[in-house]
Amino acid sequence: MSNIPANRAAFNAARFFRLPQNRATRFVLLLAVFCLLLKSADWLWPLAVPDPQRQTEGAQNDFAQLVVDHHERPLRAFADSNGVWRYPVELSEVSPFYKEALLNYEDRWFYYHPGINPFALLRATWQNWRCGCVVSGGSTISMQVARRFHPHSRSIGGKLEQALRALQLEWHYSKDEIFTLYLNYAPMGGVIEGVGAASRLYLDKPALDLSLAESALMAVLPQAPSRLRPDRYPQRALNARNKVLQRMLEFGVITQADYQQALLEPVLAYQPHTPQLAPLLARELRRQNADKSLIKTTLDADLQYEIEDYLAQEIQRFPPSHSAAILVLDNASHEVRAYAGSADFADDSRFGHVDMVQAQRSPGSTLKPFIYGLAIEDGLIHSASLLRDVPRYFTDYQPENFTRHFSGPVSATEALRQSLNLPVVQVLEAVTPERFAAALANAGARYRIPGDGKANLSMALGGGGLSLAQLVQLYSALANGGQVWPLRYLNGESPSVAGSRWLFSTETAWVLNDMLRSPRPDRARSYALQDNDRSIAWKTGTSYGFRDAWAVGVTPAYTIGVWFGRPDGTPSPGHYGALSALPVLFQLFDRIEHKPGVLPQPEQVSQETICWPLGKSAAETAADQCFQTHKAWLVRSQLPPTLRDERSDGLWRNPLTYWTSERGLLVDSSCDVPARTAHQLALWPRPLEHWLPASQRLRNRLPAVDPRCSEPPALALEPLQITGIQDGLILRSSRTRAGGSAALPEISLHAQGGLGPRDWYVNGLHVGSSGEAETLSYRFSVTGEQEVVVMDAQGELDRRTLQVE
Repeated sequence: MSNIPANRAAFNAARFFRLPQNRATRFVLLLAVFCLLLKSADWLWPLAVPDPQRQTEGAQNDFAQLVVDHHERPLRAFADSNGVWRYPVELSEVSPFYKEALLNYEDRWFYYHPGINPFALLRATWQNWRCGCVVSGGSTISMQVARRFHPHSRSIGGKLEQALRALQLEWHYSKDEIFTLYLNYAPMGGVIEGVGAASRLYLDKPALDLSLAESALMAVLPQAPSRLRPDRYPQRALNARNKVLQRMLEFGVITQADYQQALLEPVLAYQPHTPQLAPLLARELRRQNADKSLIKTTLDADLQYEIEDYLAQEIQRFPPSHSAAILVLDNASHEVRAYAGSADFADDSRFGHVDMVQAQRSPGSTLKPFIYGLAIEDGLIHSASLLRDVPRYFTDYQPENFTRHFSGPVSATEALRQSLNLPVVQVLEAVTPERFAAALANAGARYRIPGDGKANLSMALGGGGLSLAQLVQLYSALANGGQVWPLRYLNGESPSVAGSRWLFSTETAWVLNDMLRSPRPDRARSYALQDNDRSIAWKTGTSYGFRDAWAVGVTPAYTIGVWFGRPDGTPSPGHYGALSALPVLFQLFDRIEHKPGVLPQPEQVSQETICWPLGKSAAETAADQCFQTHKAWLVRSQLPPTLRDERSDGLWRNPLTYWTSERGLLVDSSCDVPARTAHQLALWPRPLEHWLPASQRLRNRLPAVDPRCSEPPALALEPLQITGIQDGLILRSSRTRAGGSAALPEISLHAQGGLGPRDWYVNGLHVGSSGEAETLSYRFSVTGEQEVVVMDAQGELDRRTLQVE
């Protein structure tokens, strides 16, 4: 009896461990035990697999970073931290042919088994036993994914571990997530993994565009990636591909016609290489988007390739250490279509690694249009306003023309198209440098001014720093109704109205665009033909010392900017905007937009005939006060008079009132005459006198002084005149006794008349000052035609031209 408790205990234990007789209960119990084992496996052997739901985000150290254009064509690629090329793809981004080929060749029952396929394992065991070799592994897609992240030995134990890992995968992830892992991590030969990278590097196309034959090739490649690489062993790859196609036909996945058509397609693969388009922009975007594996840009790969190829050839015409940059902007979408930051990224001798699209450089004359635009916006001038291309002297700034000659009276349009320096300084002085700097900053283009950073008149001629990207952004306002939009480099970003800034009104933008649409100098010289060839609004610029050569062009569709120079800031004598950058600009427009359109004229822009010198409407100007007529574009019917210059115009009103005696002679209030008659006289700006026909000069339009006046009227002061130099004078250089180089002649500069001290200019360059009775000595530095100009304290001028031989 003493054994009964022990036996009962054993009996109860046997009952506890015995499987229930009810089949449903037994199944639930077995399932619970199976789940317990899997959870134990998770605890003992954690599953180290990337999160399939974040494949397209991709960590930088797990996926290669691919920079693509707006059609998702590769521009530049960066391998992962281990040097592996793996481009992330989702299930929806792969060709349906590839999915069918992979499933029917690798794992037909993938969506039905729990991670392992017992029938496939038994078949593989039987085939291997009969052959005495490895014929088939019996691995499912889940098992292959498990082996990719948890490698094992080729043994029964290793196979069991693979099966356990596959069950773990199925426990944690959906079928589509496991399939996505396979798509991204399957070995494809060398350091290439995943169908995304393989299709890009071998076939130069995205996985979504794979044909039936290409899909079969990509599906079989992981079976033996080194042996079946299509770039090295095309015949092996062809035979393996055809096996996949044969199996798809046998399973009824494809028709006989599809099969025969696919067999005709040859195996043609590229040697894997990584693209190198827009390398500098790609490098910067990669830095800004380190967490993204796929960076979608707004660029056009075809256009980018053409520009880079063209620029690499064009730069060969330039000396060593020179580079170039080009930026192409779509005005409507504000998207950058091409970005060449240097002439040749691979050429270190030309500083190919330096991005000159973003570099701060002196913009030269390229900002002149915006000075005129602000003056039009503020009602100071219109397109045909009379401006002065004459010497202007300031104690802290001495502007001069690029040609070192003066043109006298010019219209605002003519001054802008000829890129004259003196007129734009006159306009900037009226606008004020502070207003100009603030307008640029408000538009998102902060003008970096050296020294104390204060706005000054040198800004008109490039006395500061701006980048090519900022210039293109500003110029695009001419096609966007005066609005400046941020440049867009990433695809998918919608432009926000809040991101735009007004530089000036739509009307001013249209007028300024018209002023810049001058005939192309590379076309026919016939003015009749040139007048019809005004489809591009363009402007050139050259910085001080020939360090930067610029050209920017605008059509309704595109804005293009071009820069040439040396990134290290060394001067490039003889290279300037019109010579170096402008021909390239026109070549680009001919390639991108052969027949540009024209912007529609705004309703509040009108054309008016105006008269010089007063600048008023011809209809409201007396005939004797209208010496020249010009067609002017007016904004909101604003018709400002000729822009005054307080430095030289003094306090005289225009038109000027003067008096004559009963004899018709000039008098003033101090003259003792019985009667006076008032007359109106339209005045030209005094500094322009010596560029006018003799009949239009002030003193030739006034009558003689009445002898009854004790002192001559102020209008009759003796005019300023250069003495000792006649127009056409020829000065010859002297030779040294030893027969060496010529000694250029020296000349004495003296003037009489006028009022106050004199400032002297030779070829537009200020060479010195003298008092009323003083003489200044000057030795010429070059031969050829020379222009000598003197200006007194009232702004009155006289000039002579001579020849130095």
